[in-house]
Amino acid sequence: MVEVEVQNESDQTEKKLKFVTVPRIGEGVRLTDERGFKASYDVLDVWYQEGEFGGVWIPYIHVRKTP
Repeated sequence: MVEVEVQNESDQTEKKLKFVTVPRIGEGVRLTDERGFKASYDVLDVWYQEGEFGGVWIPYIHVRKTP
């Protein structure tokens, strides 16, 4: 399991979620929206930043609710 920081453009929130693989740009993911319902989101961007302890890279994804 990979812990990914998800930055949601639709409701301006950030969450850490666990995925089996890091989603790629253009893929769709199902997440719980701000009201607690499942919704579809599009992955807009994927990037990695070096973690607080050296040698570990943390994945981030930027998502937006699918219209």
